[in-house]
Amino acid sequence: MNLRMDFNVKRLAADAGTLFSRAVQFTEEKFGQAEKTELDAHLDNLLTRAESSKHWTEKILKQTEVLLQPNPNVRIEEFLYEKLDKKVPTRMNNHELLGQSMIDSGNEFGPGTAYGNALIKCGETEKQIGGAEREFIQSSAINFLTPFRNFLEGDFKTILKERKLLQNKRLDLDAAKTKLKKAKMADARALAEQDLKLTQSEFDRQAEITRLLLEGISSTHAHHLHCLNDFVEAQMTYYAQCYQYMVDLQKQLGSFPSAFSSNNNQSTASAAASVSVPILGSRKARVLYDYDAAGSNELSLLADEVIMVSSVPGMDSDWLMGERGNQKGKVPITYLELLN
Repeated sequence: MNLRMDFNVKRLAADAGTLFSRAVQFTEEKFGQAEKTELDAHLDNLLTRAESSKHWTEKILKQTEVLLQPNPNVRIEEFLYEKLDKKVPTRMNNHELLGQSMIDSGNEFGPGTAYGNALIKCGETEKQIGGAEREFIQSSAINFLTPFRNFLEGDFKTILKERKLLQNKRLDLDAAKTKLKKAKMADARALAEQDLKLTQSEFDRQAEITRLLLEGISSTHAHHLHCLNDFVEAQMTYYAQCYQYMVDLQKQLGSFPSAFSSNNNQSTASAAASVSVPILGSRKARVLYDYDAAGSNELSLLADEVIMVSSVPGMDSDWLMGERGNQKGKVPITYLELLN
């Protein structure tokens, strides 16, 4: 027990002596009172490149996080959940919120009206875009953000640790050199030379370890290049999906009656007047675009089919009674083209 205590005391004393000599060496270097061993140019360039890689990786990571989640409060919340190792609660994104509002308002105005139906179709598309955005964010987080974070929190921290050890070994080496210069007696010089040889060996070994780690930055860049390609592909897929969703939506809206088209040259009032002319008896009508019945008293329609329609006393002027064989139900007049 006493031997172990003596060993620990001697070890603590030796460590304290080493720390003191490093502090003295560092201070004298700062005041220009001691020589400093310079790293070779190759190692120095590797250290500079590592610092540059760390700086730009942090910057790209931060800006990508802002791109994927512009709301800083949500970013902080997600960061805290991640640190607590808890699942982030699912929330609707802005496209999905807009889409739901459009769908709700469309149902309120009535899916049988052109405006209500258009709102519902737009809302469904916005929710599709929201889903595509969610997939894009998840893909980018896994294939782009995570590798960048792993470098900063893993590989680069190891580099920092070894670089600090190299700095300490360099201070030990220069302190040994100074000690040798100050040694006057033969015995003191012999001990100083032995110490210098040992510290030189430890410094060279640590320099080699640090160099190998720093040269691994090239592999990191190659890996990040692959991650960058994945990120670009994810963006391409996301924007292509959004474009296709909007093209499909535009086609659906383009099939609406001209009174509700973006290229309409007539006023809504005059168009409404033209379709509200009383229908005497039954006549044929061509369906302009699909319509899903909202209730049992309505008739579902398929684009381009021809049905029989008639007016019913007391029925809303926006609706007609439609017949297809034995099927019968209300149909929105704005979905129809009356035939002669």
